Amino acid sequence: MNNVLLKISGLKAGIEGKEILRGIDLEISRGEIHAVMGPNGAGKSTLGAVLTGKPGYEVTGGSVVYDGHDLLAMAPEERSWAGLFLSFQYPVEIPGVTISSFLKTAVNAKRKAAGLEPMSAKEFLALQKEKMALVRMKPEFAKRDVNVGFSGGEKKRNEIFQMAMLSPTLSILDETDSGLDVDALKIVADGVNALHTPETSAIIITHYRKLLDYIRPDVVHVLKEGRIVATGGPELADVIENEGFDRF
Repeated sequence: MNNVLLKISGLKAGIEGKEILRGIDLEISRGEIHAVMGPNGAGKSTLGAVLTGKPGYEVTGGSVVYDGHDLLAMAPEERSWAGLFLSFQYPVEIPGVTISSFLKTAVNAKRKAAGLEPMSAKEFLALQKEKMALVRMKPEFAKRDVNVGFSGGEKKRNEIFQMAMLSPTLSILDETDSGLDVDALKIVADGVNALHTPETSAIIITHYRKLLDYIRPDVVHVLKEGRIVATGGPELADVIENEGFDRF
């Protein structure tokens, strides 16, 4: 089996006619955690949006191969069914839709795409209970409307809960650490670490090193002005912490 899960070659993309990604080359093997760090406006969130097929972004060059398939030719929902997951920097509220209902629909859509029968109510509730415990969420949390009235920490914890329920092959965490206190940050990181396996990979998009103290990346990339300008091991995050992005 090919151990390369994601291969990005010369990726160029933008929005509303403005080029943001100016030739990204990135390769991720199964089981690896990669951190993408960079200043505001570097293109970090755009990279996550393009990979997951967010509407409005236009790819103008390059290719992306995910698990042997042309990712850019797939619809957003097909990418999700194939195992991609994006944890949003600013999770949206969905009034009138409970977390439990939202996730049951998402889980069964993924199962249908894989040719599996829908999960029974009993099976779903057992899975939900197991994954809620993983991210230290109380059972009544699942009865709330998606992100409505949630604190920043609750929204991020809910994102990791969704990730746990969907069991993605490639998780993209877009500044999941934004606005979190140390306790919430550690809960989120513990959830991510607990879900990580030798077959699953993650891209952690962040400004700061703090989250990387809890989720140890295999590779760190520095993204500036739409290009990866440096790649190294976890120690690269320490260099950024001490010297800033101006060093690159």
